[in-house]
Amino acid sequence: MAEHVRVLLSEEEVDARIKEVGQQISKDYEGKQVHLVCVLKGGSFFMCELAKRITVPVSLDFMSVSSYGSDTKSSGVVKIVKDLDESVKDKDVLVVEDIVDSGRTLSYLMELLRDRGPRSLHLCTLLDKPERRVVDVKVDYTGFHIPDEFVVGYGLDYDQRYRNLPYIGIVEFDD
Repeated sequence: MAEHVRVLLSEEEVDARIKEVGQQISKDYEGKQVHLVCVLKGGSFFMCELAKRITVPVSLDFMSVSSYGSDTKSSGVVKIVKDLDESVKDKDVLVVEDIVDSGRTLSYLMELLRDRGPRSLHLCTLLDKPERRVVDVKVDYTGFHIPDEFVVGYGLDYDQRYRNLPYIGIVEFDD
């Protein structure tokens, strides 16, 4: 089955919104250092661009959590592929994710991190699909609410392809 990608959000739209989110985070964390926890692999593109736009001190760490495999729908089974290198105890932690849809993965991850004793714990996502939510997850900073379509680009992939697109696109399958 062949597919093609249709632009949903242009590179310019994504860039402008990341700048706005970075400004809000900078304001909210004024006088503090924010510890960004990137959810790999998709979140890396967003986190790098976001970190450049945050004006308070920033530290970074990475986690890899999977619930997809090579399909377009979440399997519902969450596994930690790579854990953090540093403790989050007593840090102001901001989890940075590429997309929140069902909420299963982020609910699991936020609870796991909450149990590790951060001073504060918040969630930032580039994309949110609230109509797909099956588990309640509080998203503190959202780039865009998007329709229930399978999206790629800006770090999001379909079977490891399309991550490098500088925009957000919808994968459409040809019959």
